[in-house]
Amino acid sequence: MRRFSQRNSLVTLSEINITPLLDLAFVLLIIFVITRPLLEQNIDLQLPKNMGGPEARSFDRRNVRLVEITARGEYLFQGRHVSFRQLEGYLVETYRQNPKLIVEVRADERTPWNFVAAMFDVCSRHGITQISAKTAPVEHR
Repeated sequence: MRRFSQRNSLVTLSEINITPLLDLAFVLLIIFVITRPLLEQNIDLQLPKNMGGPEARSFDRRNVRLVEITARGEYLFQGRHVSFRQLEGYLVETYRQNPKLIVEVRADERTPWNFVAAMFDVCSRHGITQISAKTAPVEHR
């Protein structure tokens, strides 16, 4: 809308009302905050028990990439379903970008060993030496 000043009828004042824009930004922010946990797809894995191995050491979480293997032999890289070839490509590319890469493996205890061994073999062939196999803690009585 145009408003004319009282001094001169030819001069217009330009104003932009940003209130609706801010309202939209806040609504979108709230939507993303609420839907973020729903977008993370966690699969139910029964991890093998830790039989008294060494305690976890501290490391930079930004260097860690999660590989999950389901009981049916399906691979997930960072929570996304991928084929074995895609997994290999992602690991190689990530290792090229970050030589401090740590591959964290979560495999269901019912997963056939050949799926886990194939993933370890890929890491070995491409020089990825920092691999962490995740286990469930043993319940002490």
